[in-house]
Amino acid sequence: MTGSHATSQRAAESPKKGRGSGIALLVICSCQLMVVLDITIVNIALPHIQTSLGFSTENLSWVINAYTLTFGGLLLLGGRLGDILGRRRVFMFGVALFVFASLLGGLSQESWQLLAARSLQGVGGAIASPTALSLITTTFREGPARNRAFGVFAAVSAGGSAIGLLAGGVLVEWLDWRWIFFVNVPIGLLIVLATPRFIRESERHPGHFDVVGALTSTLGMVCLVYGFIRASQDGWSDVLTLGAFAAAVVLLGLFIAIESRSRQPITPLWMFRDRNRAGTYGMMLSLAAAMFGMFFFLTLFVQNILGFSPLKAGLAFLPVSVIIAIGAGIASQLLPKWGPKPFMVTGAVLAAVGLGWLTRTDVDSTYLGSLLGPILVFGLGMGLQFVSLTLMAVSGVAPKDAGAASGILNTTQQVGGSLGLSILVTVFGTASRNEATDQVPKFLADATPAQLAEFRRTGELPGSWGDQVLASGVSTAFVVAAVFAVVAALIALIVIQVRPSDVERLRGDGAVPGAAERTESGEGAGVPGRPGERPGPEH
Repeated sequence: MTGSHATSQRAAESPKKGRGSGIALLVICSCQLMVVLDITIVNIALPHIQTSLGFSTENLSWVINAYTLTFGGLLLLGGRLGDILGRRRVFMFGVALFVFASLLGGLSQESWQLLAARSLQGVGGAIASPTALSLITTTFREGPARNRAFGVFAAVSAGGSAIGLLAGGVLVEWLDWRWIFFVNVPIGLLIVLATPRFIRESERHPGHFDVVGALTSTLGMVCLVYGFIRASQDGWSDVLTLGAFAAAVVLLGLFIAIESRSRQPITPLWMFRDRNRAGTYGMMLSLAAAMFGMFFFLTLFVQNILGFSPLKAGLAFLPVSVIIAIGAGIASQLLPKWGPKPFMVTGAVLAAVGLGWLTRTDVDSTYLGSLLGPILVFGLGMGLQFVSLTLMAVSGVAPKDAGAASGILNTTQQVGGSLGLSILVTVFGTASRNEATDQVPKFLADATPAQLAEFRRTGELPGSWGDQVLASGVSTAFVVAAVFAVVAALIALIVIQVRPSDVERLRGDGAVPGAAERTESGEGAGVPGRPGERPGPEH
């Protein structure tokens, strides 16, 4: 405890570092943006990467999967590292590792080198991202200041995917695909240099690393994600698909058993006892699945059917980023007055409406007439609820568990996105094959000799016949994505119960004098709406 006290004392004696909270938020959000957009910035560059490094079409998907698997699988461990070793220190290490991996990715000359770099990027992101969120809880006092900070953070997290598509289009079209990795280097170095000056170190909480829990949770989530990815490529009856799901069930079951008996678990299971927090995690899982699917399939649609260039495709998603930021700003301002539930319900409903609208997409759709309206409705819904989701996930959590709470939230977002996308790709593949069965006779009746020769060579329908197959698969995938959003809306409506004390906390006028000191020491920290209630026998 002596080291922890000394750390707190040094922070208190350095008021210079406590100033400039706006710059501190800029540093934290810059890291989150860099980590989040890296999930989508690669999408537009995939054809160029394939040509440059000789990936097969099947193996090309691992350029995405290598990142999402390590990122999603290690997020819980990343959150715990910050709790025990100090969040600022761990934050800087995660960013530095991400920068190093990005440099290796840009310099890759072989496919295996790029995949290794992408995996290492995922590790760095998993360390930095949950620590960034927990730094907000220790940098900004609960109330209006923290609400605004979470509003900015949520807007960055939600809009990062769209910004990644835009940045990817610009870099690929104007420079080279390698710059989607090189661009992280100067940004990351600036973050590392600015962090010690503008962000205080958090108190280090004595404890040990739950290594067995970390391994079982990581391997279990990796197997689960891999099972869905494998199913999208080789079917649900594939031996490796079934084996991956079986291994995931065993490992995650073992993980829960270990955590329930651990004195210092990597994932405090008491967090799920509060219905609001558990509901929040469920909503994030469903909404991330819908969001990842929307960006993936619309990117495919605008480039392959509408004929957009990489840059134009990126620009097509810019309005989504703007409307998400607007929605997050509205929610952060009105949350203290109305509470989070209206925004959670309304946001999920708007997301479902936008995705339902996109199910009408076909080969005759245009960007302005068919796509812009629904993606704006969807983006507004996501912006409205991400602030509420973030606040509900970490509200009332003791500082020593903030890293774990934010790690779970990030994990549900990443794993939900990966699993949801895999499910939607499977739906897309099934619908596309069914439509191709209907289109082949029409093609054989009307095709030219050159088109017939091309079909025999590639096995893919060309021209308008291929566009019809693609459009049918995309519109069907949006049906399932809309279902994900409806599930989130039902959770918000039925599960979430906001109490008057929760709204008082958001206003910043519900705190009890001395509570901050007690919370910092781990005393009196309870779940939302139950001041002073201890979360469990180990806390």
